[in-house]
Amino acid sequence: MKKKILEKIVRKIFIRHGLISNHAKICAKYIIDAELFGENSHGLSRLKMYCDRIKKKLINPKPKIKIKKISNSVSYIDANNSIGFVAADIGIKKAIQHAKKSGIGLVGIRRSNHYGLSRFYANQAVKKNIMVWCFTNAPPAIAPYGTRKSLFGTNPICFGTPSGNKIPFILDMSTSKINRGKIRRAQKLGLKIPYGVALDRSGKITTNAHHAIHGTQLPIAGFKGSGLAWMVDILSGVLTGSSHGGKTKDPFDDFSGPQNMGHLFITVNPKIFVGKNYIKEIKKNIKLIKKLPKAKGFKNINFPGERKNYLYKKNLKRDIALPSKILQEIKKLDAF
Repeated sequence: MKKKILEKIVRKIFIRHGLISNHAKICAKYIIDAELFGENSHGLSRLKMYCDRIKKKLINPKPKIKIKKISNSVSYIDANNSIGFVAADIGIKKAIQHAKKSGIGLVGIRRSNHYGLSRFYANQAVKKNIMVWCFTNAPPAIAPYGTRKSLFGTNPICFGTPSGNKIPFILDMSTSKINRGKIRRAQKLGLKIPYGVALDRSGKITTNAHHAIHGTQLPIAGFKGSGLAWMVDILSGVLTGSSHGGKTKDPFDDFSGPQNMGHLFITVNPKIFVGKNYIKEIKKNIKLIKKLPKAKGFKNINFPGERKNYLYKKNLKRDIALPSKILQEIKKLDAF
């Protein structure tokens, strides 16, 4: 299906579920962009979930978002249980403003919900020539190192910086071996997941998506990945006054209340120390690494975000292919 048609349908679905036009437009763009980046686990497969939570009054379609100015470089946002796309979009724009004015920005967001891919917000900052870190916590998925119970989310870490060319340097990674959205999508479509990324309830490695959802996911790099997930839980949960320590509700399974997710954006003007030399040096840095001898089987050395940028542009020229089950969900929501 054509990108423009799908985006229009998604926007209409969100408006029918109570979102104002501008907010619906933001949500639709980010959901379709996820498909174009090849991250369909964060795209249209989640549309029904967002709509279900709106209908159950677990996401506020018309939030009164409050921004509290702490200082010239710090803001604190109460998202009023907004859909995460909208809260984070407002938050990153405020963080960019702070960095432009004072060299650095810090924005904490509480009472929010799932906000899609962190690269959406990092990309906004990089386009304005601002360096950025994005953090958000998530529902329990990873067992802290040395334990048997899921508590940390897949808590992504995202870093972005101007690269000196048209392609931004954006590292966007979960602290688990696979993001939970991919397991959810595999469960929905009856597909297997890769070996070695999750355990079932008995602690055995499983390729069954359903067993993985009810088991636990494995962190990247063992205790180091567990430590990074813990760090994100502190930064986006404890620091912002949001849910943390395994209390963030799963958007697909837990309808007992709002998610109360937290997000944190840190922005820096890269010229703050070395002025225009930053762009010169980052270009030199990337060029140096790309010229290193290639390991066997590698044709190119790509910096983070380079392959995703290529895929996005490639997919812009194609129709978006949808599994029949997800297409049926969209048709039902459109009829609603």
